[in-house]
Amino acid sequence: MAIFRMLKCIQRSFSKVACNRIRICIVGSGPAGFYTAEKILKAHGGAEVDIIDRLPTPFGLVRSGVAPDHPETKIVTNQFSRVANDGRCSFFGNVLLGSSISLSELRAMYNAVVLAYGAESDRVLGIPGEGLAGIYSAREFVWWYNGHPDCSSLSPDLKSTDTAVILGQGNVALDVARVLLRPLEELATTDIACHALAALQESNIRKVYLVGRRGPAQAACTAKELREILGIKGLRIHIQEADLRISTEEEVELKSNRIRRRVYELLSKAATSSPNNLTSHQRDLHFVFFRRPDIFLESKDRSGHVAGVHFEKTIVKDTDSGMQMAVGTEQFEDLKCGLVLKSIGYKSIPVEGVPFEPHKGTVPNVGGRVLNDVKGDFIEFEKGLYVCGWLKRGPTGIIATNHHCAEETVANIIEDINEGVISSSISLPGREGLLQLLANKNVNVVPFSAWGKVDAEEKTRGSLKNKPREKLTTWKELLRVALG
Repeated sequence: MAIFRMLKCIQRSFSKVACNRIRICIVGSGPAGFYTAEKILKAHGGAEVDIIDRLPTPFGLVRSGVAPDHPETKIVTNQFSRVANDGRCSFFGNVLLGSSISLSELRAMYNAVVLAYGAESDRVLGIPGEGLAGIYSAREFVWWYNGHPDCSSLSPDLKSTDTAVILGQGNVALDVARVLLRPLEELATTDIACHALAALQESNIRKVYLVGRRGPAQAACTAKELREILGIKGLRIHIQEADLRISTEEEVELKSNRIRRRVYELLSKAATSSPNNLTSHQRDLHFVFFRRPDIFLESKDRSGHVAGVHFEKTIVKDTDSGMQMAVGTEQFEDLKCGLVLKSIGYKSIPVEGVPFEPHKGTVPNVGGRVLNDVKGDFIEFEKGLYVCGWLKRGPTGIIATNHHCAEETVANIIEDINEGVISSSISLPGREGLLQLLANKNVNVVPFSAWGKVDAEEKTRGSLKNKPREKLTTWKELLRVALG
C-alpha cells in the first residue's frame, strides 16, 4: 500500500513539472552517491534526483564500514539525511540493480544514471588453501561486527585460537585488529552489532599479527589510525628492530613524504616503548614486515580448517615505472594461527550493460563519463551514463575523497546538460515510472521515511543498553520494521 500512496502523491505533482526537468538516478547510497546527489541539486535548479540502493538502509559504508568506535566519522549521515529530505531528492531502498530493475530500464526512465554502488566483493590471493575455514576477508569481518545483513550469520570462531593473522597494514586492517584487541568495556558502548559483542566477550584471541609485504617506510595506514591502536590500554607492541632499518633511498623518500614519515616515527617509537598497567589478560600486537603469504596451512586436528600461514620473506625493489614492489627471496617461515583476515582490497562487481575492467574492478571512464569506445584519439562516451566513487577510481581514499570525486563527475554532468548531450526536451517518467515499474514487479520499496522507522527503533533499543543504537542485523527484521 505504501508504494501506491507514493505513486498517487507523485502523480498529483507530476503534471506541474515542466518537461525540461532533468531526472537523474543514482545507484548506491554511500558517500559517493549522496555527495553526487547534493552537488547535482546545488548545481541545477531543475534537477530531480532519485537514489536507489539494494539495502533497505542508506549511507553505505558509513553504516557498514566505519568502525563502531569511530562515531565522529558517522556524523556525516546528518548531512546526507538533509539531502534525502530535500523535496527534489528521494531515496528508495531494497532495490537491486539487475534484479529489481535493469540498467536499460533505468536509462529509459532517466535523463542520466550515475553508478555509485561501491565495492561489494573482495580481491583474492589465489594461493593454495585460501578456501579453508577460518579465513575471511576483512570486508566480511567488518560487515559482521557492523551488523550488515549479508554477514550477520558469519560466526567467526574466536574461541578456538589465541592467535589471529591479518594480511595487510592499511586502515581497514588496523580497524579489524583494534576491534579484536580493544577492551570490551570500550566497545560495549558503541553501535557494534550485538552478535559481534557477544562473540568478542568469549574471544580467546590474545595475539594479533599485522603482516605486510613491504616495510615500515611503505606502510599504507595513516598516522591517526596507527596512533589509535598503539594507544590501546595495556597492549604490548612487537616490532623486530631489523625491520625498522631503512635504506638511504627510503630515508630520502620519508623526508619528502610527511605522512609516511610520521607513520615510520610512530612505529619506531612503539618498538622501544613498554605499556603500563600490564595485566594477566595481556594482549599482544605484532607488526610483521617483508612477508607475503605463500600457502595457507591446514590443521591436522581440524580437517578443512586453517592452522597457519606459510610466508615467503621479501625485499623491496624499485621497478622501471618508479613503483616499489615486494620481491620474494625464496626464504620461508610459518606462522601458526586459527584465524586469518585478508585485508588486501575490496573489489567492485560488474553490472550487465556496462563496460568493466576486472583487474582494476572499475568501470572505464574519463572524469566520471563512462567510456563506450576508444579509437585512436577519438573517445566515445556512453551518453547519460556516469560513475562515481570506488567504481570510478578503485577502492581508495577516505569518505571525504568522495566529495572531490563527486565534484568532478557532477561538473561533467552539468557540462553535458549545458551542451545538449543530455536532453531535457523530452519528458521522461523518472520517479513515477520507477515506482510504477517496481510496483508491477512486487518490489517492497523502502523510502527514506521508512528508514526513519528503522533508525528510531535502533536508537530506542540502544538507549536500553547505553549504546547509540542497537542495529537490526537481518533482512527480515529490517524489512519488518521499515514496512510494518
